[in-house]
Amino acid sequence: MIVENVLPEYYAELLDVWEDSVRATHDFITEDDIGFFKPIIIEQAFPAVTLRCIKNDSGSITGFVGVLNSRVEMLFVLNEARGLGVGKVLLSYAIEELGATSVDVNEQNPLAIGFYEHMGFKVFSRSLIDDVGKPFPILHMKL
Repeated sequence: MIVENVLPEYYAELLDVWEDSVRATHDFITEDDIGFFKPIIIEQAFPAVTLRCIKNDSGSITGFVGVLNSRVEMLFVLNEARGLGVGKVLLSYAIEELGATSVDVNEQNPLAIGFYEHMGFKVFSRSLIDDVGKPFPILHMKL
């Protein structure tokens, strides 16, 4: 798997990957929440972070990672590509090449927590709400 730079013209495809991943792994997120977050992600979050992606053999994005100030701000993998090593490759790249040392994870997403723990991250604090004030508890993790 080759990690590639993300160009702004990929943002719509990244948003599709984000939505597919969220629907598969974030059962606490409602349709209203998805509608709320989509414009924030494409208009504010994507441009703010260093983005890298992995594409499949046909050139479609299967996963992406976004890093800002040594923190993984986003890591999402298509549901059909989960368990194939895409997330591990992206997170390893974020750590080794982009200097990532921390991540915030939804407490209600035990698969993600387990993944980050497996990759060496440990919980160091907890917030009752997310960055935009929604009532989704966040675990703050670091290497």
